[in-house]
Amino acid sequence: MPVTPMMAKYLETKKEYPDCMLFYRLGDFYEMFYEDAEIASREIGLTLTGKDCGLDERAPMCGVPYHAVDTYLSKLVEKGYKVAIAEQMEDPKLAKGLVKREVIRVVSPGTLLDQNALDETKNRYIMCVMYERAMFGISFCDVTTGEFFLTECHTKEQLTDIIVRFAPSEIVVNEQMSISGVDFPMLRERVNFSQSHADPKFFKEDLAKKNLLTHFHAATLDALGVSAFTVGVIAAGALLSVLLDTQKNDLAHITHLQVFTSGSFMLLDSSTRRNLELTETMRDKQKRGTLLGVLDKTKTAMGARTLRRYIEQPLLDRKAILARQDAVEELLNETLIREELREYLNPIYDLERLLGRICYRTANPRDLIAFKNSIEMLPHILVMLKSTKSALLKNLYAEIDPLEDLAGLINEAITDDPPVGVYEGGIIKDGFNETVDSYRKAKTDGKGWLAEIEAQERERTGIKTLKIKFNKVFGYYLEVTNSFKDQVPADYIRKQTLTGAERYVTPKLQELEDMILGAEDKLYALENQIFQTVRDTIYGEVERIQRSAQAVAEIDAIASLSVVAERNRYVRPKINEKGRITIKNGRHPVVEQMLEKDPFVPNDTELDSDDQRIAIITGPNMAGKSTYMRQTALLTLMAQIGSFVPADEADISICDRIFTRVGASDDLAMGQSTFMVEMTEVANILRNATNKSLIILDEIGRGTSTFDGLSIAWAVVEYIANTKLLGAKTLFATHYHELTELEGAIPGVHNYCISVKEQGDRVVFLRKIIKGGADKSYGIQVARLAGVPKPVLERAEELVEELIDTDILSRAREIASYAAVSMGNTRRVKKQDDVDQNQLTMFDTVKDDDVIAEIRELNLQTMTPLDAMNTLYRIQSKLNNRI
Repeated sequence: MPVTPMMAKYLETKKEYPDCMLFYRLGDFYEMFYEDAEIASREIGLTLTGKDCGLDERAPMCGVPYHAVDTYLSKLVEKGYKVAIAEQMEDPKLAKGLVKREVIRVVSPGTLLDQNALDETKNRYIMCVMYERAMFGISFCDVTTGEFFLTECHTKEQLTDIIVRFAPSEIVVNEQMSISGVDFPMLRERVNFSQSHADPKFFKEDLAKKNLLTHFHAATLDALGVSAFTVGVIAAGALLSVLLDTQKNDLAHITHLQVFTSGSFMLLDSSTRRNLELTETMRDKQKRGTLLGVLDKTKTAMGARTLRRYIEQPLLDRKAILARQDAVEELLNETLIREELREYLNPIYDLERLLGRICYRTANPRDLIAFKNSIEMLPHILVMLKSTKSALLKNLYAEIDPLEDLAGLINEAITDDPPVGVYEGGIIKDGFNETVDSYRKAKTDGKGWLAEIEAQERERTGIKTLKIKFNKVFGYYLEVTNSFKDQVPADYIRKQTLTGAERYVTPKLQELEDMILGAEDKLYALENQIFQTVRDTIYGEVERIQRSAQAVAEIDAIASLSVVAERNRYVRPKINEKGRITIKNGRHPVVEQMLEKDPFVPNDTELDSDDQRIAIITGPNMAGKSTYMRQTALLTLMAQIGSFVPADEADISICDRIFTRVGASDDLAMGQSTFMVEMTEVANILRNATNKSLIILDEIGRGTSTFDGLSIAWAVVEYIANTKLLGAKTLFATHYHELTELEGAIPGVHNYCISVKEQGDRVVFLRKIIKGGADKSYGIQVARLAGVPKPVLERAEELVEELIDTDILSRAREIASYAAVSMGNTRRVKKQDDVDQNQLTMFDTVKDDDVIAEIRELNLQTMTPLDAMNTLYRIQSKLNNRI
């Protein structure tokens, strides 16, 4: 049995979009059938019904009202589904046969436009990743704002950092990605994105280049500035093809293809972003309690996204940093200008996303009013910026177009309080269009006009019983009884003869009938047409609007940094390129805002590339080591985004990267052991850090045995301190007090500790960093503060005394130290030029010729760390026995 014609057309359309749910417009509803209906019923709670479709069984069906489609659409897309929207392309009243329907857009997690489902402070990217020629080509776009980027990288680690940095909602890949070794399931644990394969034809190099050149109106890739990115260009062309194929419009708001190059910004890997809690907290994934939460006092959604980008992409160019600092400082000093600017910024809507909806032709009349109200602020902003002196603010002033012509057009055409829908009337102002005015008047004044004509005709003809009547067959007509038909004028046209009367029409009455009967439908259609014309006029000025919106966003971000600097007593840091970080009375920008009662205890930091390369920081847990180290990293990052910093004074060197090894909670959830995560992150740091990097290491080696852990921690310090191998500025917190022996033995290593005050069996953390190593770990005191039961504490104290009496701890420290030395010597055999720098003091204390001879005969090339430990233990036992 064949299906009905409507269902046949539905199934034909569904076949074209097999990977999508299909929203099929039928009257006032978008309907779903069969499996789509069952999924929608299950996922978003729609009532499942059925529809006769010509088969024995009714087709499962559910639907959503057309006026509420965005809400249901967003719910499905947020769950990872793609939805194809099939719209009616003609008026059902005028259609001959089946109403023509076409898919007008495919909505996916990376192309969602619903403003209620978007986080206005974050970009929502769709990303294309392709693997070819042992490289990754990457492109990503925010279709709501028109931002479009491409880049390339060589390693899986670099790709991971890019994906974590930009957190796309959707990734499309080529088929070769399956052999790249990239662990996408693991990545989805960190970043919630949907993934799919794009059509292989989109990744053909010739097509990719052609699409890019056509879209951006460029003759060559050189003109676009992307000719050096072979694989990146293919990824960008493929992504553009995907968007053109699914969005069904010309994407005119995507006006520029930008190259994202890591050389322009500080590199921040995923661990560092997580550990420093730059934009979301580790535990709750919230903005409050992050650096962004402290610095974000923006007034606009565009400004909030720009400030987030500042934090995620710290600058490396000193001139650019200083230019941003100059702008922040000027607004800090010119309080009146800044506050008036912020008042004018406050009413501005999200111009970038409004423009995106305009270009998609989904903007409604209220969106245009929001657009008008926003751009009406631009002339006022220009007045405030006119007197500014900093180069960056002057440049932003020059970028802003007041857009007065567009504001004037909307002001003349669109009513101040229009409806949301475009078919409801009440959109166009009186006086803007004569035809609209006449239709509107006909709609409201039709009865009055008929009464006027009736009175006029009675007076003209002298027929006092003449009446205007209406029926569905003839419409409006003049009815004259037979007794007066001889007085009927010659211009009356007979329409019908009755037993006792005649019915007539006149040209004027017919004209009025046309106006009255079709007035409402014609009015709504014409208003929609004029609205679309106004919207398309704005669409034609996309580049002017984008430049102004981007300038406004940057002004907002700079003003926010200025406000925070004033409120929180920040100072302008000096910026150097000599490898020196000097901070006087620095404060943690987030922690100091979270403290309600106790004041934050400030601390100094002194690091450089020469004599102050590594700070070994000892002290008990809870004393503030991690806070201090994160503070130094955050202040360095803040300085490089052009922000002022919480300190009395600061002189900060530009760092190419900040590395942190602090916690492993996220990776533990992925099934990796603490120690494995720790070593993986340490390996990443040692492989990728440079002498211009800042490294934060907290408790390296704690995930394994004491001997192994101490040996690894010692070796890591040696490696970092060696200027021929690394020589990075490093803060190294540890419980291994043995590492304090490295001060004086290795150049550039210095000891610091957190000051502590003992009160009987209790301890008070003073939170102050001082020179020197900690003499005790205060573990039992910390356990007491944490509320460990008293019997456990008492037993722990007994065990400590026993261990001290038997000298177990002392012997363990010595053996671990000797093992570390042996490991260092193993490496030094391979690198003879490092002997002088790395030679430690152990051999200076061993004078027995026999022992020295035995050591000289050891084959260090083949000896494992465990062999070294056992050999040294045996040698130590010999010496102790002789004593």
